[in-house]
Amino acid sequence: MDLDLKSRTAVVSGASTGIGRAIAKGLALEGVRVVGVARRRELLDTLAQEVKAAGGVMIPVTQDIMQEDAARKIASAAIAELGHVDILVNNAGGSRPLPIDAPDSAWDEALSLNFTRYRQVTHTLLPQMIERKWGRIINITGKSEPEGLNAAFAAKAAVHAWAKGLSREIGQHGITVNSIPPGRIMSEQIRRNYPEDYRKHFAEEEIPVRYWGEPEDLAALAVFLASPMARYITGTVIPVDGGLRRYQF
Repeated sequence: MDLDLKSRTAVVSGASTGIGRAIAKGLALEGVRVVGVARRRELLDTLAQEVKAAGGVMIPVTQDIMQEDAARKIASAAIAELGHVDILVNNAGGSRPLPIDAPDSAWDEALSLNFTRYRQVTHTLLPQMIERKWGRIINITGKSEPEGLNAAFAAKAAVHAWAKGLSREIGQHGITVNSIPPGRIMSEQIRRNYPEDYRKHFAEEEIPVRYWGEPEDLAALAVFLASPMARYITGTVIPVDGGLRRYQF
């Protein structure tokens, strides 16, 4: 299927590894000029070389998403490199399990990383999307079945609520907003925290398709949602989890 993405432009945060890397590469191989944002420049450079060898364009931008002015810096760098931004993929984030007596600073850090920066980068880039009457905003979020206290779960729930409200405000401008909560997707963190025997047992007991997903499994949906083909899909939360969630709705 031709997704009609050639000549489009995109920003992908957290692009150096895992899901962000797969999305950045997937978009670039569809003809999108991509700015990939992350902290680790060497990994971004490696990805840029891979994309170039495959005939695509991925421009590395090193930026710590937790800096106070990160949104402005990302937007400025993207506009300077691309001229305008059609597609924004908010992916940078991280799990933040906390004890019940965690200080406010720990909650503030988790909310900033997993919600506030998404909102700030989006609202910084929105005016030029509205002006051009086209845009795609895709948020990589998290599950809605917390097994314990984790500040990232609260932050990702905030993203879902914010994204739904935003979708109703900007749909008239040809801009869609969607969220993708990953299931068990293989990553550096997953391999570090979950031994192979645990992953095998968990897949057999909990995941209907019986295996853990790869970043490319989620990237396939993100690339589609970024395309003109997905023009009537907005305000949604679409899990990519191999059937892990137990909700019927």
